Amino acid sequence: MLWKLLVTSIRPYGRLLWGVILFQLAQSMANLYLPSLNAHLIDKGVTNVGANGLPNPNIALIWHDGGIMLALSVLQITCAIAAVYFGAKMAMKVGRDLRAKIFNRVGSFSENEVQKFGAPSLITRTTNDVQQVQMLVLMSATLMISAPFMAIGGVIMALQQDVGLSWIMVVAIPVLLGAVGAIVSRMVPHFRRMQKRIDVINRVLREQLTGIRVVRAFVREPVERVRFAKANADVTESAYKAGRLMVTMFPVVMVVLNLSSIAVIWFGASRIQSGEMQIGALFAFLTYLIQILMAVMMATFLFIMVPRAAVAADRIQEVLATESSVVPSANPVTRLDATGTVEFRDVTFSYPGAEKPVLSGITFTAKRGTRTAIVGSTGAGKTTLINLIPRLYDATGGQVLVDGVDVRDADLDVLWKSLGLVPQRPYLFNGSVASNLRYGNPDATDDELWEALEIAQAKPFVTEMSEGIETEVSQGGTTVSGGQRQRLSIARALVREPEILIFDDSYSALDTATDARLRAAIRAKVKDVTMIVVAQRVSSIVDADQILVLEAGEIVARGTHSELLKTSETYREIVSTQLRAEDAA
Repeated sequence: MLWKLLVTSIRPYGRLLWGVILFQLAQSMANLYLPSLNAHLIDKGVTNVGANGLPNPNIALIWHDGGIMLALSVLQITCAIAAVYFGAKMAMKVGRDLRAKIFNRVGSFSENEVQKFGAPSLITRTTNDVQQVQMLVLMSATLMISAPFMAIGGVIMALQQDVGLSWIMVVAIPVLLGAVGAIVSRMVPHFRRMQKRIDVINRVLREQLTGIRVVRAFVREPVERVRFAKANADVTESAYKAGRLMVTMFPVVMVVLNLSSIAVIWFGASRIQSGEMQIGALFAFLTYLIQILMAVMMATFLFIMVPRAAVAADRIQEVLATESSVVPSANPVTRLDATGTVEFRDVTFSYPGAEKPVLSGITFTAKRGTRTAIVGSTGAGKTTLINLIPRLYDATGGQVLVDGVDVRDADLDVLWKSLGLVPQRPYLFNGSVASNLRYGNPDATDDELWEALEIAQAKPFVTEMSEGIETEVSQGGTTVSGGQRQRLSIARALVREPEILIFDDSYSALDTATDARLRAAIRAKVKDVTMIVVAQRVSSIVDADQILVLEAGEIVARGTHSELLKTSETYREIVSTQLRAEDAA
């Protein structure tokens, strides 16, 4: 999975990859030539013997070879810098592309897929997991590509210096590879557990930050500290076990390296004494052996990262390979008739793995200019029902039609443009009041924003803000009250000027007076719009054109407020719990 992901991600940057390979090759060739040149300088220059049998250093040759060595060193440094530059650029682009792919894929998910992975896991996969793969690409470009050049080239050059000592390489290299391989294989399970435990710590932290008011209200700080401490300890344990194996790798490499150097000097000295080898060749062979083992050691840096990157790649690929259960139509309808009609035809819906459907046999029609209300007890399926209109889920049976077109056949952008949704939990983004409202319509003027705020009964408190509609609000809208957040969310939907307005229990945080003013303003100024309202408060829907009473996922009654009071026992029970008998009459 890791290899497949790397090939797919690096393919668009073939030029950068070839640049890395060419510069690493040039650097390696310069690096490999230096020991041979140094051996020549020592044997023919420093230890040169004159005709009289006395030492007679060849100064001219020393200057000549020394100058070439200096030039090669400059070339090596230049190529190394260029290779790191191209490698880093390629790695950053790969990381950017992976994050974009995950983000776009998650953006196409329905609620089913989001709940399957969970928000904390998706965040970890987009950040930490991508970073692991990105760092692997960077390390590969800077270390791994040069390692084969150095190892293979070093073997060839070392054999040219002296074949008699080659058995040391035959012993040292397999020993080093075997030891490193054994350590890396034991690290993989720990890295796999670590990534999952990072998901858990993100989830715990996210829950604590989001629910900080609940935590403090119920004095649960000690319990939450224990939960976080356990999640933190689990991550630490996995990191400790992986780190303990990791730190053993470098001593093993150094032991093999030093023993090999001792062996070269020990056995090389005997060969020099017997005249089978020269001093310069011994130094060159020792340098090549060190280069070979250093290349293997550089590869160990990569081996350390491969297990964790492989786990991260599996998790990234799992997201990218997951198809949304809400599949766009192959031949989508790109234009709706703008009639604002919403129709449910014998609709059934079941969540994956559920024993029984959440909705069964739902049939009704909401026409333009009318107000359809949906009431029922908690868990009756009200929110699930309206989530089928914008295709947050797809019906498992029957049809949901907008303007006479099955929502599964409509182009999603066209469908969404016709809808204005005020969710059950209103959410504001980090930015100004104006930027939040313009999520509904990016081209809306300030006058249009103020008009929407006035209808939503939000104008008074926005006017009192320090900078009006340019006042900054925090992520989630935590700097405003729940009722203000709901009114701003309603204004955002109104700015969109949709054909169909959907309110999912959007009046719950409003006092009855504000609720009444809001409904009156909408009736007066928002006309020829289909409105579908989910409500818990009966007073919010008494003027609806039709009220659907939902019970256990089925419509058990329908009609106006006065009609249902006469015909529906379920509706009368709902009313009796909220209104006095004289108000209900």
